[in-house]
Amino acid sequence: MSSRPNILFAFADDWGRYASAYREFDRLKLCDLIETPNFDRIAREGALFTNALVPAPSCTPCRSSLLSGRYFWQTGLGAILAGARWDESIPTFPLLLEESGYFIGHTYKVWSPGQTMNAPMGGVRTAYNSAGLDFNQFSHWVTEHRDDFGTGQVGIDAAKAQLLNETRENFRSFLAARGESSPFCYWWGPTNTHRTWEQGSGEALWGIEPDSLSGRLPEFLPNVHTIREDAADYLGECQAVDAGLGVLIDELIAAGELDNTVIVVSGDHGIPGMPRAKCNLYDIGCEVALAVRWPGTVDPGRVVDDFVNLMDLGPTFCEIGGIEAHPTMAGRSLTNVLRSSANGRVDDSRDYVVTGRERHVAHAREGFLPYPQRALREADFIYVVNFEPDRWPMGDPKGLDDPTTTPPDFQRLVDDTFITYRDMDGSPTKAWMIHHRDDHDVEPLYHLAFGKRPREELYDLRRDPDYLDNVAANPDYESVRARMEARLLEILAEESDPRLTEQPCRYEYEPYAGPVDRAWFENAAKVETLGPPTNKLTNRPR
Repeated sequence: MSSRPNILFAFADDWGRYASAYREFDRLKLCDLIETPNFDRIAREGALFTNALVPAPSCTPCRSSLLSGRYFWQTGLGAILAGARWDESIPTFPLLLEESGYFIGHTYKVWSPGQTMNAPMGGVRTAYNSAGLDFNQFSHWVTEHRDDFGTGQVGIDAAKAQLLNETRENFRSFLAARGESSPFCYWWGPTNTHRTWEQGSGEALWGIEPDSLSGRLPEFLPNVHTIREDAADYLGECQAVDAGLGVLIDELIAAGELDNTVIVVSGDHGIPGMPRAKCNLYDIGCEVALAVRWPGTVDPGRVVDDFVNLMDLGPTFCEIGGIEAHPTMAGRSLTNVLRSSANGRVDDSRDYVVTGRERHVAHAREGFLPYPQRALREADFIYVVNFEPDRWPMGDPKGLDDPTTTPPDFQRLVDDTFITYRDMDGSPTKAWMIHHRDDHDVEPLYHLAFGKRPREELYDLRRDPDYLDNVAANPDYESVRARMEARLLEILAEESDPRLTEQPCRYEYEPYAGPVDRAWFENAAKVETLGPPTNKLTNRPR
């Protein structure tokens, strides 16, 4: 057994702050409806973080930041989505650990899409997917195959077990490949919490009744069955991630490695296909779960309220592995916080997180233009700068800004993200809001979700926890606005954000804006022409 601890990093796609360990901190009580015993165990036997946020609410820029310990704008073309290219001169924590003697490997997603998928962790060379990739389509696969294993709940449980065995065998193959004396760093990156998932699966596979979400949704979401069911299905996928985490824990126990392994669990941003969530700098887009178990170092049962930017994990993993964080890493190691025995606020300097966004779907807006935003999140306030307020934040409306325009077919809006507002994933929620956009009580919520935004936004979370009332122009908040603006701009200048240092900014022109990967766009165009697949659960088009 190595004297340096192993590292197991479970990092789920599109998984926000939804776990039963957060029940007492969840104002809306959505976490009351799910059971995540394995995440809860990591939190109970280690530390639970209540203010962890992503550097960017989109997978590739977030992961670029986490891997490199830098802000996303410091990772070049590694921080865009389609056509991303990793700059191999940028150090990443997995490859730094490998150089120091760690055996590294990954299953499912680390950094993608892009040229040389998962390049910052060695690409295919370090991949362990021999047992399959079906876990990433969890609800679809279970629904399609459950009758192969039996009837009713028996078939469902057996189909779930089959997918969990895939996780087990992939991890076992990784453990078998390493040398006995080498510490390991393993990244488990399931993507099942990314759309699509099977409509109705939250209730059918996990017993989460949609109507139990009534009164638990943020005020910017209409309280209707379609949206409640959509959220319930997502919570079911969160439970699937937790079940997979349980398999990894069991395998560590079987290998005698549990107490020599640091386990860190988190996600890369909030829920997809929901207004103001993924691709937005509000809490529902940027808040994520984070728990750390480090036997002998992290006291069990701690709850930490320090603000954490997930890019802080890069230098943290380096220091856990006994090497210095690379000097290019802008993130700050959490080891001082982890080694403390304190609860609540531990490090007084951790009172903020800076988040940002440039490009998600490259062709969301005419001319392949981004939607540049930066935000400062403090305990009581969110301050957002929208650098190009004349652009559509969720992508061009394709005529739907006119309430008299007949909307596309409902199911097409569910299936096809690229019909309109392309920076929001296709979903039943998106389709419902578009089809009801001129309803009297929906129209203002529709505008919040899809409409243009002013250059500055400021929300007082003490009285407005759902960030509905922008007080940036309210004279009563001018001192707060001015202070947060100055603080944000100072940080951006210190970190050489091109939005401040370049005119024009690189993100406004190729290769950062434009069809940088034409093959990807050609394939996307083909996908748009296909008919919708069938939802095996309901026998209606998906």
